[in-house]
Amino acid sequence: MRTRRIGDVQVGAIGLGAMPLSIEGRPEEGRSIATVHAALDAGVTLIDTADAYSLGADDVGHNESLIAKALASYGGDTSDVLVATKGGHTRPGGGSWALDGSPEHLRRACDASLKRLGVGAIGLYQFHRPDPAVPYAESVGAIRDLLDEGKIRMAGISNANPEQIRQAQEILGGRLASVQNEFSPRFRSSEPELRLCDELGIAFLPWSPLGGITRAGALGSAHSAFERVARAHGVSPQQVCLAWMLAKSPVVIPIPGSSRPETIRDSAAAAELELTPEEIAELDAA
Repeated sequence: MRTRRIGDVQVGAIGLGAMPLSIEGRPEEGRSIATVHAALDAGVTLIDTADAYSLGADDVGHNESLIAKALASYGGDTSDVLVATKGGHTRPGGGSWALDGSPEHLRRACDASLKRLGVGAIGLYQFHRPDPAVPYAESVGAIRDLLDEGKIRMAGISNANPEQIRQAQEILGGRLASVQNEFSPRFRSSEPELRLCDELGIAFLPWSPLGGITRAGALGSAHSAFERVARAHGVSPQQVCLAWMLAKSPVVIPIPGSSRPETIRDSAAAAELELTPEEIAELDAA
């Protein structure tokens, strides 16, 4: 698989968004672990998780623990796998989501993530979502402190606007490694953030790049241009979508969610799909 960089770490050009393995509708554990193993077999070396990927307060960290178990049971070398996790989002229960961007919570969350992942330092730790009740500078300042203390090797932010990206880069002393925002054919409002990351040389990790768990399978029917280009190449519209994102900038690393081995294999193949300038223009205009 072609590679890209997050900070000074080289990763496969397509990552695995592991959230579907732990939230509502989660598959049984055996299939979940097989999905992670299939991703690794396909050359995926970036796995995105979060402590909040769970069913509720009594299930916090399910996804992190699952990823740790999958890596430990994999038969091959995992030394080059970068596990990215996040803190600042919570799941109080009943399918609801909440926020806690306080420095105290982020420190506790990071310590708990370290234990669940079984590592001495987290490869990439990201502030999950701005909390209106907490000044953004305080939340990012807590991430900076974790970085300075060596509990995390790289720092990122998620669901951020351009002003917050610039602010985080300043607070972190130029060490902002990644920005993870929603971006897909149906949700293109993060184009300004993508362009800014390209300008600053910061990795941009589109989440839900295929349109989300319930829409990914219908991407071709919802966006006919992707279906047309897919037929021309004899591949899936989902592969075309990910290849289109990769063509936008060398800082883009999509992290499609997957809950089945066959879907992550298909997504990983997008790293080798070359689109023509005319096809890219057609997809941009779709």
